[in-house]
Amino acid sequence: MASEYSLPVVLEKIYENQLALEAALMELTLLVEKQGQADVGENIRCALERIGENAGFIKQGIARLTVNEKKQP
Repeated sequence: MASEYSLPVVLEKIYENQLALEAALMELTLLVEKQGQADVGENIRCALERIGENAGFIKQGIARLTVNEKKQP
């Protein structure tokens, strides 16, 4: 069982925060686009794209750390 503050657990919490921030940014994107600020919306969408790309990498890293932690005595 992973310790409450083990690296994989802490990284999982950071990852969850990232997903929450991504959702909040999308809500703001929709709001500013609705107000006619298409250029601002496009800038935010570029940032969201990067967040999405990195999310998969982060999740893979967490999975590998979790497997390695379980293998250790």
